[in-house]
Order: sequence, then structure tokens, then C-alpha cells
Amino acid sequence: MNREMLMLVDAISREKGVEREVVFEAVEAALASATKKLHGGEVDIRVAVDRDTGDYETFRRWHVVPDEAGLQIPDAEVLLFEAKEQIADIEEGDYIEEAIDSVPIGRIGAMAAKQVILQKIRDAEREQLLSDYLSRGERIMTGSVKRLDKGDMIVESGRVEGRLRRTELIPKENLRIGDRVRAVILGVDATQRGPQIMLSRSSPEFMKELFALEVPEIEQGLLEIKSCARDPGSRAKIAVVSHDRRVDPIGTCVGVRGSRVTAVTNELAGERVDIVLWSDDPAQFVIGALAPANVSSIVVDEERHAMDVVVDEDNLAIAIGRGGQNVRLASELTGWRINIMTAEESQAKQAEESDSVRKLFVDKLDVDEEVAEILIAEGFTSLEEVAYVPLQEMLEIESFDEDTVNELRTRAKDALLTLEIEREERVEEVSQDLRDLDGLTPEIIASLADGGIHTRDDLADLAVDELTEMTGIDDAKASALIMKAREHWFTA
Repeated sequence: MNREMLMLVDAISREKGVEREVVFEAVEAALASATKKLHGGEVDIRVAVDRDTGDYETFRRWHVVPDEAGLQIPDAEVLLFEAKEQIADIEEGDYIEEAIDSVPIGRIGAMAAKQVILQKIRDAEREQLLSDYLSRGERIMTGSVKRLDKGDMIVESGRVEGRLRRTELIPKENLRIGDRVRAVILGVDATQRGPQIMLSRSSPEFMKELFALEVPEIEQGLLEIKSCARDPGSRAKIAVVSHDRRVDPIGTCVGVRGSRVTAVTNELAGERVDIVLWSDDPAQFVIGALAPANVSSIVVDEERHAMDVVVDEDNLAIAIGRGGQNVRLASELTGWRINIMTAEESQAKQAEESDSVRKLFVDKLDVDEEVAEILIAEGFTSLEEVAYVPLQEMLEIESFDEDTVNELRTRAKDALLTLEIEREERVEEVSQDLRDLDGLTPEIIASLADGGIHTRDDLADLAVDELTEMTGIDDAKASALIMKAREHWFTA
């Protein structure tokens, strides 16, 4: 019988085109399953088949778990202290095994064994097909809709299947069984039952891959798509850069009479695409991303990673776009928070900021408004700048002599020290449970303290825009912190 097992393994291996090891593992699983049914309960059985002789042994085993965890599956677990009584050097996570009588192959339910083996073979075949397909390096799957599975579409390409979730379709897109479809491969979800290749037609990656197919210069490395932002089915923006001076990045992506961009648009249900020239100058990049609006001026706030963009009244609606679409896509494309405003709004904001800085200098440096105005006119906006800019730069200010400069720097340093002490005192008022919240840095905690946020509930009550304004972090991180702070509301 053991020789017959080896012959069976060899036959299945050749017939199905899978490794002998996979078939041996299937046989072991079938024998273990049959043995487990005989013993009943939730026992854990391991069968080991000798790959050369076909002989096999059967073991019942117990998983070693921590003493404090207790036994969740008594038939298949043992506490660490009990395990150490049998094996002194055993560790948590190991197994204790006991040899038991093996079930003769002839007594195994033929159908049960066959089903286990065939399922293992099918799994191995699917993994092999998946591995072969992915090894080709294709980023887009082209196939037909084979069936629907809980609202998801199963796309078949040759012998490989992918899963296109409803949320990854272009809005208002109506695909039916049998329709040809293309989608980008997002990745592989090994935990997924059924098709494991996850597809998308709504992600920015899909648009980037479509342009790569239509524009050979991208494949050749002459052009590069640096970023992409989409409102699927409506509008999108891509940022391109040329690595060859002879190649016009925008014209090349548009194609002769718009042929290339039209091909992409047609695949994406008429989604309009703005092609933007990428720049390593963030301000220039944002100006291009806001096209077709014309920008009058722009102010960059590095600390908050935000820009105030000034446009005239005629361009205001264009810059913002319908429902804020244009500025939202530009923000996603560039990675900067963009605040659109008119010249009047910008002047009012600058005046407000100047008033704030003027008051800061008058109060903290104990100077009159004339001295504060001189500092503002010379570009100083903070106590840190007054205290620590190179001495020579301040000495170049015509209105100040050396004694004045030294006195201003000393007062600024003293004021900063006083403010730091006050801040530390405010931080001390922040509750320990808020300080322990994952994701909070000392800088964020200090900003929260400055804003009067002292407890986890205080943070949980904030809106995302309030937290971003208070701390300068981005919307995604602010949202995550607020949700983290609210967790105890639902677990208490």
C-alpha cells in the first residue's frame, strides 16, 4: 500500500503539473483529517509521510500557550507550566507531540480523502497560475466579467481571475457579465477566498498605467508621471516631467490632435484630464496645478505645508471649481494644502498677521510700535528670528545701532525662555491618558495644550479642521488622531 501511495503521488504530480511535495502535503492533510474525525473534538493531528518509502506516522499535538492566557481550545492546547513538567526547556509557541496509531489508508473515506487532496491540488495550481501571471510584470489586467460575487465583479483573464470591487469602479459605470474590461492590479490579497488579485478602475494608478500604455516615451524613461489625482469619471490631473530637453512633456502626453489623451479619456468614461508640468519649486507646481485659473500671487507657509493663493475675482470660481473640485484635485496632486482667496481677503489676512506680530514684538520685546514696524518691514515675523538670525544681518538694519541690536536679541531670548517655561507648565496640565495616545508627538501635545485641549475627550470633541488649524498636521493624520481619541467611547 505504501508503494501504491508513492505511485499515486507521482501520477498526480505529473498529471496536474505540481511539485511532489504539494501532493505529499495533500495526502498528509487527508490522513490528518480522517484521524481527527475518529478522535472527535478539536484535537490537533499531524501526519508525517516519508517521501522515500511512503511510510507514515501520526501524532496528536498540543500548542503551548502562556499560563495567563488560559486554555481556549482544551483539546489542542496546554499551559506553559504543565508543558515544562514534561519538557524542561520548552517555550511558549512550541508543540508537545504524542505518537498515536495511524489510520490505515484503506479505512479512510475515499471521497473525503479525494476531496482534500483535490482541493490542495487546486490551491497549488491556482497559486502557480497566479505566480506565473504576476511574474510577467503586467500592471493592467485585461479580461471579461465572468460573474458577480457579493457585488464584486470577477474578471477572468485566461486562466487567472481578479476581483474588481464595486467601490473600485468608476461611478455610474454599468458593467455586465461578458463585458470586456481593463483594470489596474492594486495587489494580491492572500487572505481572500477565491480570486486574490485586487483590481481597480478608479485609482490614480490606473490612469498612470493607461498613459504609460499610450505614451511610449514613458516606458522609454524620457517622460515621468510624478503624481496623479482623480475624481473618477469626472476630472483628473496628472503632473508630468521630461527627462529629455527635446521632449515636450505636455504635448507628448496629449498626442497628435489629442489622440493619446483621448484614448485614456475614452477608457475612463469621458473623464477630463488636465496635464500639468511638474516643478521642483512647490509654488510653481501649485500655480500649474490650478490651471486654467490664473494666479496673481502666492504665499508659502513651509511650517504648515500650506499655500495662500491669490486670484482676482474673474478667476475665483475657476480656481475653486465646481464643488471645490479644481482646488481639491490640485491639493491632492501637489500634496500641499491650498487656500484660495481674493486680493482683498489676502490683504486683510496679511494685515491681521502684521497686527499679531506687531503686538507680539511690543509685548514680548517691550518696544514701541515704531521699533516693531521696523522689524516687520525687515521681514521679521517671530521672536526666534530676532533672537537667532546671524548678528550681521541685524546690524545691516540702518535704523538700529549695535547696542540696540544686542538688546533686542537679549530680550527675544529671555522672552522665548519665559514662553517655554509657560508652555511646559501648560503641558503639565495635559492628562496622562492624552499624552499616552498613539501618534501624539511632544510638539503636537504642546500645541494641544496651547489650544486648551487637556484630555482625551477634549481631543475627541474636535473637528478635523480645528485640529489641523491648531497643530498644522494634515487632514488624514488629524482624522486618525480624533478617531483614536474616540475609541474608548465605544469600548467602555
